[in-house]
Amino acid sequence: MEINSICENKKQFLDLLLLADEQESMIDEYLERGDLFALYDSDLKSVCVVTRESDDVCELKNIATYEKWHGNGYGSKLLHHIFSHYKGKYFASHFFTLQRQVHDYDCGNR
Repeated sequence: MEINSICENKKQFLDLLLLADEQESMIDEYLERGDLFALYDSDLKSVCVVTRESDDVCELKNIATYEKWHGNGYGSKLLHHIFSHYKGKYFASHFFTLQRQVHDYDCGNR
């Protein structure tokens, strides 16, 4: 399994991103300015987009896993990766929003 940061051709992941955000116009508002991460386990399983909202705030805008792979921990692994990636780059108090979304995601409340 590997997680890659995607810098180009982000729209190639649109089908997966649309599972979490059903309006392409909304995705277009954050996709190019955001950091896109893709989790592969033989093939693509999950993606997420994180945006920098200010010097001390980042926001998880989208996280999606192909439905056939739900329940295999791919979303959780991706979230743990981004927590590690952004650790120390933003104030911990601003990660509460992300942590809440993680909890909601893990409980099936996307």
